[in-house]
Amino acid sequence: MSESLVHNVLVPFVKGLLTVILVATAAGILTWIERRGLGRLQIRKGPNRVGPAGFFQWIADVVKLVFKEDVVPSRAEKVIHLLGPLLLFMPAVVVLGLVPWGPELTLFGVTTPLHAAADVNVALLLILAVSSIGVYGIILAGWSSNSKYPLLGGLRSAAQLISYEVPMGFAVVAAVLMAGSLSMVEIIEAQKEAGVWFVFPGLVAFFLYFVSGVAETNRTPFDLPEAESELVGGFHTEYSGFRWAIFFMSEYGNMISIGAVATTLFFGGWLRPFPNVAWLSFLDVVPAFFWFAGKVFLFLLVYIWFRATFPRYRFDQLMALGWKALIPISLGNLFLVALAALWGAAGLKVLGAVLVLLVAAGLVAAWRRPARASVTTRMAAEKVEVRA
Repeated sequence: MSESLVHNVLVPFVKGLLTVILVATAAGILTWIERRGLGRLQIRKGPNRVGPAGFFQWIADVVKLVFKEDVVPSRAEKVIHLLGPLLLFMPAVVVLGLVPWGPELTLFGVTTPLHAAADVNVALLLILAVSSIGVYGIILAGWSSNSKYPLLGGLRSAAQLISYEVPMGFAVVAAVLMAGSLSMVEIIEAQKEAGVWFVFPGLVAFFLYFVSGVAETNRTPFDLPEAESELVGGFHTEYSGFRWAIFFMSEYGNMISIGAVATTLFFGGWLRPFPNVAWLSFLDVVPAFFWFAGKVFLFLLVYIWFRATFPRYRFDQLMALGWKALIPISLGNLFLVALAALWGAAGLKVLGAVLVLLVAAGLVAAWRRPARASVTTRMAAEKVEVRA
């Protein structure tokens, strides 16, 4: 087999296939992690029957959904009904194909970079373009079902995703200004050269990106398109069997892609902590891919923690947060980052130090603030008479 055929056909095919398998497998395992984690956080057991600690429960769920009857409403637009979950799943796979998982790897005499696609010099712009396609999957899934609850969920998703793409885009632009490149690999190298992860000078940008990412993936507290208490199940109410499972694969795939992009832009990608500090060189024993995977996994744990902690927003609160709070903050942050970037690495370090000190001061102030008295205590202090 010729070298050109190996590098241009066989290697990309194998890496693309591994990416799809990785997303599908990770989605299944994450369902088990989330159910067990939520059980612990809510003082209950979670799945504990199938396999040790219930680990094989996700495999049992996959087998059940594969063989479960696939019911399609008689008045649904059947072709679009089929395309809906696929349009939601494919962007997650494509985004993960554009994110570098590590430096070059030599295997069986073939040297290849550790990402499914090529190192595109405008990869970040392509990621933003591809990720915006996912909204069509939700809208078309809701509309094609020919049912009012899925349609309402699809309309909510359209408004939500469009609103939160704006602050997410501004947060990404802040990372581009700090790195001076749209290439994901060059953004990682820029963090190594600057000697600082971009999460410090881009602390506000990271916050905006991650909050917008939670909204983009329809996760709690921004899960208005599903909202089972109001819309039965939202945009996927009329789906069953394996098509219904694709929606959940897409949700976890998008969570992974959001975490992977955040890791690349703000946490040094595959770099170990403090890569320029010589006395920490013993950390290089850990392969670069595991540093990258560990950082992404921490983001996924935060997703699960959010679900167990925060109540769902009202829709008017959701829209107000995006348009009245996040967008103005993102514009102001973009101005500050642009000023710091003019001074190079020194300016970014100064901005990072200032932001970290401000956050630390805010946490100390919040910790030292006296707790508010409960309603019962205040009523007793004010000697309010309560009549039946």
